[in-house]
Amino acid sequence: MGLHSCLNGTTLQTPNLSSILTFSSSPRLVFLPLHKPPLPRLIKTLSTSSPIETSSLTTSTFTSKSQNEKGGKPQWKATIDFKWIRDNKDDVAANIRNRNSDADLDLVLNLYDKMFNLQKEVERVRTERNAVASKMKGKLEPTERQRLIEEGKKLKEGLTALEEDLLKLNEELQQEAQRIPNMTHPDVPIGGEDSSTIRKMVGSSPQFSFPVKDHLQLGKELDLFDFDAAAEVSGSKFYYLKNEAVLLEMALLNWTLSEATKRGFTPLTTPEIVRSSVVEKCGFQPRGKNTQVYSIDDSDQCLIGTAEIPVGGLHMDSILADSILPLKYVAFSHCFRTEAGAAGTATRGLYRVHQFSKVEMFIFCRPEESEHYHEELIKIEEDMFSSLGLHFKTLNMASEDLGAPAYCKFDVEAWMPGLERFGEISSTSNCTDYQSRRLGIRYRPSEAQVPSGKKSKGNLAPLQFVHTLNATACAVPRMIICLLENYQQEDGSVLIPEPLRPFMGGLNVIARKS
Repeated sequence: MGLHSCLNGTTLQTPNLSSILTFSSSPRLVFLPLHKPPLPRLIKTLSTSSPIETSSLTTSTFTSKSQNEKGGKPQWKATIDFKWIRDNKDDVAANIRNRNSDADLDLVLNLYDKMFNLQKEVERVRTERNAVASKMKGKLEPTERQRLIEEGKKLKEGLTALEEDLLKLNEELQQEAQRIPNMTHPDVPIGGEDSSTIRKMVGSSPQFSFPVKDHLQLGKELDLFDFDAAAEVSGSKFYYLKNEAVLLEMALLNWTLSEATKRGFTPLTTPEIVRSSVVEKCGFQPRGKNTQVYSIDDSDQCLIGTAEIPVGGLHMDSILADSILPLKYVAFSHCFRTEAGAAGTATRGLYRVHQFSKVEMFIFCRPEESEHYHEELIKIEEDMFSSLGLHFKTLNMASEDLGAPAYCKFDVEAWMPGLERFGEISSTSNCTDYQSRRLGIRYRPSEAQVPSGKKSKGNLAPLQFVHTLNATACAVPRMIICLLENYQQEDGSVLIPEPLRPFMGGLNVIARKS
């Protein structure tokens, strides 16, 4: 999900952009297997494959007549197995509590039962109507035909009313179910952020023989930033990068893209405006009360808070060939976040801003491989940050700190001497099939085909949802903080780490202007 994956902060007011403050429900959704797993593997099954062919009352797409009549766009629907939720309600309820989610499981199950019963009533009335229609095909007395016509008319009117009620109930059920978060990896610590556990500690904090400066002081003395002018032009929490800071940003981006492509990732640049529905499908809240998403007035579009969103939507509503999996992308984009409520010394300067450059890694893979690729992503992050000489720790984040899509999440926090604390510089999440069930991204396993090679439905493996993973390769502002504060020298200059020097035109040091 990338840096500050929870996306929390203040709404920024601009002439053309504003944060939408109301939404009928959170877009969160539980992505559940469509078969009932053995109880010892209950949570684990959310990181394994699940067939697409679903049981009754599993919803995928649904169009409301009332919405169409009003000319509105139908609410998108995700594939949710409500029967699985009902059959495993104790485990789902425990997961909701562990994540401190406000999802209402009892309401979801109540709506599911109502819809199940209403669906049976619709089928009963439809059968009666078909029976009446069949009787009218034969020879009948005029009075009998008239009676059947009247009966058929009443059945038709009753069926129409029932179907409209079913549509409304289905939509309500879908919206409430979308508030249920993904299940959680069994190794995730239960509790708040303080319950997160350290997976790895790398390096040690640098020792200085002179007073340490923070990145704001360094930036002022080396003429690298201008926050005051940016505040006049755009508002608070915007900035200009100047001189070598611009070169450093470009170096970080190009170095990161180079390192990721060496590891088999396909480079992308992405749209930075996306449809609100795609934001929702990826698990973010464009209409939440404390949203971090900038929405564009008089449109259904938003500015992205992370390249995870447009990359996740790249294969939306697609069936991928098994032979091309995994798909690995590394995407550059600018990111925009309202950062509502973000204030204080801990977030000053470049640490929490409204706009920044970021490189994001994203993987679409087979369900049984997602845990392997999650470890691969965190290893890539750790190797890159180690090569820059940073002191950092990798955390297994606790349940209450997970975003709704995440099955599990690892954060990387680096030591920032000027701030005198560790600060988050990266994270990587395994979202299992949470996003793909919303985005409609599936594949058909090739190994399960019948040897005869016939392309009939009966001998092909069932379609399955892919798993998605994301990881921040480089969030530029926080990396600049780390590099300036960790590589500052007594004379006020800042050394450039060796891996970045080829991307800085051979510049080895940022020195004071004469």
